[in-house]
Amino acid sequence: MAVLNKIRQRSLVLILVIAMALFAFVIGDLFKNSDALTGGSQDVVATINGKDIGRTEFQQKVKNYQDRSGGRQTSTQSMNAIYNQELRKIILETEFEALGLSVEKDEMRDLLKNSFSSYPEFQDANGVFDVNRLNAYISNLKDISPEVSTLTTGGQPISVNYEVWTNNEQNIAANAIQQTYYNMIKAGVSTTISEAEDDYFGDAKTVDMRYVQIPYTSIADSLVKVSKSEISDYIKKHEDKYKVDESREVVYVEFKEEASKADEDKIKANLLALKNDRLEYNESSKNTDTIPGFSSTDNLEEFINSYSDIKYNDTFLRNAQIQSVAKDTLLKLNVGDFYGPYKDAGYYKLSKIVETKQLADSVKVRHILVPFAGGSNADPSITKTYEEAKVTADSILAKIKSGTKFMDLLELSSDKVSNEKDGEIEFAYNASMAPEFKAFSFDNEKGDIDVVGTSFGYHIIEILDKYSYNKAIKVATLADEIEPSEETLSQVFNDMSKFEIAAKDGDFNALAKERDLAIKPITFKELDENIPGLGSQREVVRWAFDEDTDIGEFKNFPVSGFGFIVAKLVEKNEEGLMSIEDASITAIPEIRKEKKAKMIRDKITATSIDDIAKNNGQSPRTAAAVTIKNTTLSGAGVEPKVVGAAFGLAQGSTSKPIDGEKGVYVIEVTKINEATKLDNYTAIMNRLNTERKSAVQNKVYQALEKAADIEDNRAKTVY
Repeated sequence: MAVLNKIRQRSLVLILVIAMALFAFVIGDLFKNSDALTGGSQDVVATINGKDIGRTEFQQKVKNYQDRSGGRQTSTQSMNAIYNQELRKIILETEFEALGLSVEKDEMRDLLKNSFSSYPEFQDANGVFDVNRLNAYISNLKDISPEVSTLTTGGQPISVNYEVWTNNEQNIAANAIQQTYYNMIKAGVSTTISEAEDDYFGDAKTVDMRYVQIPYTSIADSLVKVSKSEISDYIKKHEDKYKVDESREVVYVEFKEEASKADEDKIKANLLALKNDRLEYNESSKNTDTIPGFSSTDNLEEFINSYSDIKYNDTFLRNAQIQSVAKDTLLKLNVGDFYGPYKDAGYYKLSKIVETKQLADSVKVRHILVPFAGGSNADPSITKTYEEAKVTADSILAKIKSGTKFMDLLELSSDKVSNEKDGEIEFAYNASMAPEFKAFSFDNEKGDIDVVGTSFGYHIIEILDKYSYNKAIKVATLADEIEPSEETLSQVFNDMSKFEIAAKDGDFNALAKERDLAIKPITFKELDENIPGLGSQREVVRWAFDEDTDIGEFKNFPVSGFGFIVAKLVEKNEEGLMSIEDASITAIPEIRKEKKAKMIRDKITATSIDDIAKNNGQSPRTAAAVTIKNTTLSGAGVEPKVVGAAFGLAQGSTSKPIDGEKGVYVIEVTKINEATKLDNYTAIMNRLNTERKSAVQNKVYQALEKAADIEDNRAKTVY
């Protein structure tokens, strides 16, 4: 009680202490994440040429993109797609604004006319585009916003509201400005007569030569030492080649949640137990009932659907349809025979042959196709609705059944390809045909005729013949998915936990080796997400790039549908030039090549091809009709410096030593084959113009992006 009284007496002090502690906590967290104080990059995905991409709007666009993709894109893939889309949009808008490019009202109306002139809502009684109808439609959309109105495109109605319309207008305007911009640039792209001549002579003028190659491999690598300082100097001289983004190197070990041998044995035993009848005590009747097994059940479908992880398939299967490792065995069995348990596609299966039958593998039919507007491959001139096409098809069938010859009605079919063969089509069961068309053709008998609807329209199909009969089987299969038991899952988790605990005081690599765990390395950039074989693992990347994660630290990560990995951060690579150790893999061979080239040049004292070849243990070679545009040297490979040097020599001249790709060369030009000048180079000029203009768009954007001021905060905001 005395203690309580003291607390009450000091309650004000306690309140102040608690308040100060909370204040310090909040302020500390704010300073730790200083962007929260300023509303900085935490809410800005990227800043491009001074324009921000807001986080909320960006994430909504990503969500919309994912919804449209039907889940086929990961979050990171969707974010990258939207980022690139926004990046391009802002970069181009910056350029357009600087040039004063815009779409005026009258031009916008012309653009809308081009886009919507075929829509019936904007046409008069004569089918002519009416701008007043367009204006009235837009005005009405604005008045009823956010309610929707409808437009008809391709015979199908679509819903549109004012926001959708204005967004579409903006896209049309943006595309028009973009086209104007690129057209302006293309107008300034041309080819001169001199350039056309150079292009022509690059193919037409040739030289014949003799040469000697002294390969770099003639000097052993062990005789050429490369120091770290030389590697460092080489990296600095070739900065573009050795520039790297910030990255993290991680190693990891896997703990897979896989079924053990004991688990698999139990699954097989359970399947075999279901084969036989079993006794089961009935609590209601107080009697022991006999439960029919797989061998004796009267209702296979109910039995399979009750006990199997794969539902019963009550169809005959042809050879090509049996997707099983046991296909050959199953086709040899008789009715009532069992096979299994056998392992197939992640399941253990026990199969029983229910029925066998001889079925045709090929069929010959003839058909008349009545398409509908909007159907697959439907011609734009088709106007019949789905229902109208059905009525027409039914009337054609009625005429055939009443005695009209099939051939007399063939002109009503829109399948012009089969019409050339009297409407006949011959195909195998595994051919790519509309499912409904195939089902009717194979499931019915020769002579049957009926109307069948597909995505192409309505077909009047008559079966003319069926052949290539082979054995087909109806199979009842009990399938049990191969999954780890609870005991196995617990063991995997325990093994992972024990490894983590041991790694705190032990050597990660040595512990992995002791446990026979493969150590897998991977290098991440900040916006990466995938680990080969494990899919998207952004959590691992985030952890590796977290400023609080130090080299040598490790952590476990659950992997959906797989198990766990334990990852260890082994290196942090900052943005800039590659380290000497990493660069040495590609730098050392190039530095050795340079040193070997000097050593070879220093040894060359003779001046003729024959003497140089003899002194260096090589044989002279020849190359005929070499062109400046083809840098492949016969007998040596791609050697641009050597070929280029040949075109700088006079006939009969011998070059100085040339450092090539595969060795040091000395060449002698034996003949220069001059080309005949053309009277007119217009055709070449036109071709070069077309090639250059077609490449303009991509090259211009690449240049604009390279020159843009881009601050990319994706990794800190949405990733």
